[in-house]
Amino acid sequence: MTQEKPLQSNSKRRRKIPRITETVQVEAVVVGRAGTPVFPKDVFKLAQMGCRDAEIARWFGIHGSTLTENFSDELITGRESLKQSLRQAQIRLALGGNCAMLIFLGKAYLGQREDGSSADDMQPLPFTDTDI
Repeated sequence: MTQEKPLQSNSKRRRKIPRITETVQVEAVVVGRAGTPVFPKDVFKLAQMGCRDAEIARWFGIHGSTLTENFSDELITGRESLKQSLRQAQIRLALGGNCAMLIFLGKAYLGQREDGSSADDMQPLPFTDTDI
């Protein structure tokens, strides 16, 4: 009588880890005469992508003034987030050696100019004609 051995695999067995998920209910804000539901998080994301107010309003099918009256905080914080991301990307490019970005940031942040002077250097020298 022969005894069969169970086949062993070289791969390790993966243990399944149960995932715990939370159900978060986000409520939409009902706006406009038609009672259109608009999610504030979606307004934030669209503003963060650089969409204009008219584009965001058209996306939800509401008037532009309705959007700005009800979601001004989301619009402002979304656009601020976009600006922060762009600044970080510009600084990464400049520190990576991109000459054009170095020049641009030097002008924007340091007040440097093409003639080699900065805004601080524009003061007249303290010499007079009698000093010569």
